Amino acid sequence: MLEQRFRMAAYAVCRSGDRVLLARYVSPDESLRHWTLPGGRVEHGEDPYHAVVREVAEETGYEVEVERLLGLDSRTMRVDRGTPGKAQLHRVGVFYRVRVTGGELRHEVDGTTDLAAWVGRSDVPKSPRAFVVDTGLELDRAVPPVGRVEPVPVGGLLRY
Repeated sequence: MLEQRFRMAAYAVCRSGDRVLLARYVSPDESLRHWTLPGGRVEHGEDPYHAVVREVAEETGYEVEVERLLGLDSRTMRVDRGTPGKAQLHRVGVFYRVRVTGGELRHEVDGTTDLAAWVGRSDVPKSPRAFVVDTGLELDRAVPPVGRVEPVPVGGLLRY
């Protein structure tokens, strides 16, 4: 039987002029690296609003303030990492626009990311990245009243 899993994560879209704040994800075996939005898993009992502030601090060194909820992304995918056989993962991402209020840019140590950087928006499409980057940037651009954009297809430079 296919195991079912659920993961909720909170992500920050943080802009400065024509740049966006990104963190570089590193897989546990260090074989995969790609850009993602600062953010991550919402812990049990944690509010996604507080999770995004915590995650940005952990991954970038910045203190941030949430400006607005941008929307959600919900999708399912089959996974086999760390699971005997396969599992179906239901991922829900909560996206916020945030602004830096303090701290200094630094890289995360002993975490899921190894680099934090301001990346030009024109450079993003040319970079290996998680689909959450494109989803978050589109939510930030469109600010849809229903808080949802069409799912970004994964492929090419776009990864889960």
